[in-house]
Amino acid sequence: MGATGEPPTSTPTSRRAAGFTVWYLRAVTCVNLLSAVWVSFGQDLRRHNAENYFTPYLLAAGFSSAVVTWFLAVTMRRRKRAAWILNLVLAGLFLLLFAVVMCFAEVRQYAQNWVSLVLTAAFVAALLAGRREFYARGDRANPRLAAAVAAGGLLVTSLLAALLVTAANQAHGGRGSTFLDRWRYGALRLVSVAADGAGDPGIATPHWVDVVINVLSTALLIAVVHAAFRTRRAVDPLAPHDESKLRALLDKGGERDSLGYFALRREKSVVWSPTGKAAVTYRVIGGVSLASGDPIGDPEAWPGAIEPWLAQARVHGWIPAVMGASEEAGTVYARHGLDALELGDEAIVATAARGGAERHFTLEGRSMRTVRQAYNRVRRAGYTVRVRRHEDIPPAEMAYLLERADQWRDGATERGFSMALGRLGDPADGRCVMLECADASGRLRAVLSFVPWGPRGLSLDLMRRDRTAENGLMEFMVIELLQRSHEIGIARVSLNFAMFRSVFERGSRLGAGPVLRLWRALLGFFSRWWQIESLYRANAKYRPLWEPRFLLFERSADLPRIGIASARAEGFLDVPALPRWLRRGRVEQP
Repeated sequence: MGATGEPPTSTPTSRRAAGFTVWYLRAVTCVNLLSAVWVSFGQDLRRHNAENYFTPYLLAAGFSSAVVTWFLAVTMRRRKRAAWILNLVLAGLFLLLFAVVMCFAEVRQYAQNWVSLVLTAAFVAALLAGRREFYARGDRANPRLAAAVAAGGLLVTSLLAALLVTAANQAHGGRGSTFLDRWRYGALRLVSVAADGAGDPGIATPHWVDVVINVLSTALLIAVVHAAFRTRRAVDPLAPHDESKLRALLDKGGERDSLGYFALRREKSVVWSPTGKAAVTYRVIGGVSLASGDPIGDPEAWPGAIEPWLAQARVHGWIPAVMGASEEAGTVYARHGLDALELGDEAIVATAARGGAERHFTLEGRSMRTVRQAYNRVRRAGYTVRVRRHEDIPPAEMAYLLERADQWRDGATERGFSMALGRLGDPADGRCVMLECADASGRLRAVLSFVPWGPRGLSLDLMRRDRTAENGLMEFMVIELLQRSHEIGIARVSLNFAMFRSVFERGSRLGAGPVLRLWRALLGFFSRWWQIESLYRANAKYRPLWEPRFLLFERSADLPRIGIASARAEGFLDVPALPRWLRRGRVEQP
């Protein structure tokens, strides 16, 4: 599969045919939805789909039919092979039946039926002509999951329908019917809203009950179709030999990207270039193949890793996306069809001047007066900081640090993906740096952990503190690290990522336009919950160098799904896992 995302056998004709099938399903979805909300139009459509009248494939008034066609349009747009097979079988059988009934004069006398026949035949022909475009594989567990959802969902929804009918029954107090009668009535209403009470003299319910029951059936249908066409979610996690090869690449050129070490997160997977000189690490979440940072290794070999990563995404129907790429990597990804959106800036602090050309950290000067005073206040309170490599910490002390860090964690979920390692204290990460802050009595009150960034850099990984400790403790620890960096041979430190940093900085300047000011005010409002502006302010006090970071994506329409996948990866959204018996054939994540 080429860098443009097309299969090797793709042709202009097959692409146009595949596009026609998608647009056909989209048009049918719109008509079905319109008929569901516009009563008179829906009634007309039903009259044109009864007795000797036939409508084109999948054209039927109602929310349920609109949901089905919408799901099929989405899955066909993602080139799912299973969706193509299902459409071909259903549309082929419908076309065959249609051709048979058209032999009768009372059917073929209506022009509508000829139009429906032509549209259905055109859809089937387009499916056949565009067959090579539908190559995306689904999860092998999908049939089993869809069957389980259908069986279990039908049982639950039919019981709920029976209970609802029992509660709302107005016929003789419900004494003329048994529970099985009401269960049968509710099950039938799962299929049709039609309020035909014939054959059920002991059941009389308001029309709204029938509508609610049919809504339950629509929800069940959505769940079954979603389960049937889910993308494959689990792939091979990082193997020990892959981790060893990645560490070797980081040893050679790890100073290029401050986020490079986070590629070693073990729930990620890896795609290698043919030469083995470059790799893209990623994680599949919600149908999104989410990479982070720059590719690992030699930039000249990056295309050799990017192309198979994109090809793999298309084979499985995943949406490719990259979080936190640098400008250099963004330029390379752009050559392979990805677009870029600036997310914000990474704060990088140089601990000492290099050649006189780089701004470095110092507490001196009028601009640092507030920071200096806060630092001196914490120091006078008796707080001290200990700086050590992880490999220099005895196991018993490391176990205590891990215990305290877990106690101070905000929430039950370990957050982080693109800028967090997620495994504090692992023996393989001995070159990481730990900062331990103790109060005047020697009690541990906070810890910071940094991962290596090449031979002379560090990148912030984890921040934990006792919330009863002195305010400004984290700033005090960072300044201690910057001032004592010579003890561990560090020349630069990467701190937190500031989202939309340029908006806050430019929006506060004299002459900022109304759009920029409005955007800044909006971000300031949301900062009450997500600390967007506070992170920028916390980083800016160190007078860092700002390095832009980008989100890379193929289509703007994919941004909502990418945003949700990113939130899940970072630990802000938690989705329950499938039962183990439905995950057979998958590689379990560590």
